[in-house]
Amino acid sequence: MNTPLAEALSVALLAAVLAWAVIRPFGLPEAVMAVPAAALAVATGAISLDHARAEAERLGPVVGFLAAVLVLAHFCDVEGLFQACGAWTARWAGGRPVRLLTAVFALASAITAVLSLDATIVLLTPVVFATAARTGVRPKPHVYACTHLSNTASLLLPVSNLTNLLAFAASGLGFTRFAALMALPWLVAIGAEYVVFRRFFARDLALAAPAPASGEAPEPPLFALVTVACTLAGFVVTSTFGVEPVWAALAGALVLAGRAAARGKAGVATVVRAAAPAFLAFVLALGVVVRAVVDNGLADALGHVLPAGTGLPALLGIAALAAVLANLINNLPAVLVLLPLTAPAGPGTVLAVLLGVNIGPNLTYAGSLATLLWRRIVHQHEHGVDLREFTRLGLLAVPSALVPAVVALWGALRIL
Repeated sequence: MNTPLAEALSVALLAAVLAWAVIRPFGLPEAVMAVPAAALAVATGAISLDHARAEAERLGPVVGFLAAVLVLAHFCDVEGLFQACGAWTARWAGGRPVRLLTAVFALASAITAVLSLDATIVLLTPVVFATAARTGVRPKPHVYACTHLSNTASLLLPVSNLTNLLAFAASGLGFTRFAALMALPWLVAIGAEYVVFRRFFARDLALAAPAPASGEAPEPPLFALVTVACTLAGFVVTSTFGVEPVWAALAGALVLAGRAAARGKAGVATVVRAAAPAFLAFVLALGVVVRAVVDNGLADALGHVLPAGTGLPALLGIAALAAVLANLINNLPAVLVLLPLTAPAGPGTVLAVLLGVNIGPNLTYAGSLATLLWRRIVHQHEHGVDLREFTRLGLLAVPSALVPAVVALWGALRIL
């Protein structure tokens, strides 16, 4: 296929895949469009079979890890971890909206960092709805915090987000060094978001709420907590010995799944559903379609506008470009496009991309798959989301979090 035709076809296929992911006609999964689009790109020569195979091999360990973490998070929910977190949060907040917001920020940040952003969106958001109803406060600030922190708070660990896994593989960093470099940007970004939320939702947070009904403190799900802690330790150990982190995640998932099966709470079908095979197929197919776009000119175009160097101005420019691109084509395609262009300059530029594609998506619904999923969950709870309000909040929160986070990254790179 000649270059102009291949370029037009690859862009059209990517647009179709992303539009389907946003709209999801008839509730059909994202893979329904993505898999045929990837097959068409290969069949027409928009991407060579060798390049498609290479992209699938590159994404294979990442997709395997994602499946294991999804299973781990699901069975943490089966063990009662998220319900216990909701009960603890309600008791600590004592019916005071500001305290509840603080608790949700802390809880969502920890869950996102350790169990990935999918756990925050799919498992914590319904718990936050229930907690707000139980304590009599307005749910809006706390529910919005779930979607913002599923993106922003996913900066800390390589396992917190699919984009992190891709950046981790491209950065050449170890698990602990990645976490050490991202710790300060993570804290700064979350702190900036908290300040914005306190001001933006001041009216909702000022309303008095009835005192929650007293009750016994829930029993902590010790088995789930110990398993998650051991899994995190496993990530550090595997990174030290150059082993893929998917094996530590798989071990943790198998332990919790095996316990649930032994207690009659799960079977093979449950584990397969928890791994979300349709979503995994979507990720692989999307990678192939994005690679077709990159091969047909996007990489050259971005190369002309991508800032050079590793100084603070360059890192700010790279993060801003990544944020804009994430809102135009979604953060997963954005990171797939930008990593090959920034990795040769070192881990600093790769982590700047990560800041852009993780914080930037809070600006629009289409910025990340997590935000799209959050919107569906909110609608299921019959809670409206105003597009203008969502965008106004994003216009305040994204630059407020992104700029100081990049400055913090620049400082961490020089200190560490």
